[in-house]
Amino acid sequence: MASKKQIRVGMVGYRLMGRAHSHAYRDVPFYFNPDVEPRLQAIAGRDEESTKAAADKMGWESWETDWRRLIEREDIDLIDIVTPNNTHADIAIAAADAGKHVFCEKPLAMSLNEAKRMLEAVNRTGVTHMICHNYRFSPAVQYAKKLIDEGRLGKIYHMRATFLQDWLMDPEFPLIWRLKKEVSGGGTLSDLGAHIIDLARFLVGEFHEVAGMMETFVKKRPLGTMTNNLKGQIQSDQWGEVTVDDATMFLARFHNGAIGTFEASRFSRGNRAGNRFEINGEKGSIRWDMENLNNLHVYLEEDEPGLQGFRTINCTEESHPFAGSYWPAGHILGYEHTFVNIVFRLMDGIAQGTSPEPNFADGVKNQAVLEAVEQSAEKRGWIEIPD
Repeated sequence: MASKKQIRVGMVGYRLMGRAHSHAYRDVPFYFNPDVEPRLQAIAGRDEESTKAAADKMGWESWETDWRRLIEREDIDLIDIVTPNNTHADIAIAAADAGKHVFCEKPLAMSLNEAKRMLEAVNRTGVTHMICHNYRFSPAVQYAKKLIDEGRLGKIYHMRATFLQDWLMDPEFPLIWRLKKEVSGGGTLSDLGAHIIDLARFLVGEFHEVAGMMETFVKKRPLGTMTNNLKGQIQSDQWGEVTVDDATMFLARFHNGAIGTFEASRFSRGNRAGNRFEINGEKGSIRWDMENLNNLHVYLEEDEPGLQGFRTINCTEESHPFAGSYWPAGHILGYEHTFVNIVFRLMDGIAQGTSPEPNFADGVKNQAVLEAVEQSAEKRGWIEIPD
C-alpha cells in the first residue's frame, strides 16, 4: 500500500501544551485513519539544551533555537504555536505568509485588533488554520452539541459555566508570565474564561452583550518562572506587581435570547480544573464537568412522572462522537484524547483544504467577548459585542 502524505509539523514551544500536542500528533494515526498523517519534524525553543532534551523526550526529529528559522525551513508544512500569548501574532502571521498551515493555542491573541490581523493573514494566504479549544472535542461535549442541535432541549434559556482552579493561592507563588499583562494579555479571564466562552459559543450561540467584574487578590509576588504542570520556581528575592486578574465573573445575553453566568478563578480552593457547565432549555437540561469528562448528565421533561431526573450518560459508546475510535464502551477516555480528536480534525482540514472549527474566525469572536468583559469591568456597565 502506498504511504500517506505526511504533514511535517514544526512546533514553537515545548512545555505543558507542547507535551499535549506532541502526544496527539503521535497518537492520531493509531486511533484514526486520516488522509494525511503528522510527522514530528522539528521544535523550536530559546534554550538549546532544554529544547534538545524536549525534542528527544517527545520524539521530534530536530530542533531550532529561533522560530523564524523553523518557519523558513522547506521541510515544514504546519506551524504549531504553544508559546506565551504575546508571541502568537508574530509567529502565526509569519507562518501564514510563508505558506504554512497554522495551529495556535488559545487565546488567539493579546487583543481583538491583533486577532483580526492574524485572521486576515491566514485568509489572505489560504492556509488551513485552527485554534486549540480542545474541550469542544470531549465526546460528551460533542454529544451535548448533538442533543441541542436536534432540539432535544428545545429553546435554550440558561447557561451557567465555571472554570475554577486553585494553583495560584499561595501568595508566594512566583510572578510567572501568566501574571504579566504585557506577556499574557490577560489573566484568569483570558486563560480559563476563553475556554468557557468557546464552549458557550459552540453550544448556545453568539454573545450579544456582557457585564463583568474582575479582581486581583494578591497584588505582588516574588520573581520567578514557569515549569511543567503549572508549577513555579522562585528565582529572585525581588518582588513584582501582578498586572492581571485572579478571578473574573460576568453576566451575558446571547443573540438567541438565552442568558448566562460565567466565572473563572484561580483562587477556588479544592478545584483543580473545575471546568463545568449546565444548560437549561424548555424541554430539558444538560450538565458536564471536565474532571469527570466522560459523563454527560441529561434531564428530559418528556420522561414520565416518577422517572424524571438527571440520567448519567457515559459517552464512550460507538454512537458517541469520536468515542468509537478508541476502546469498548465504558473504557474511559482522558484529557489527552481531546487533543487527539482536535488534531484529527486538523489533519482532515489540511487534506481537504478547509479550516475546521474552531479556527481563527472563532478566535476573533472569542477575543471580542474577552475584550468586552474587560471593558465592562472597567466601566462598570454592560458592553455590547461588536459584530
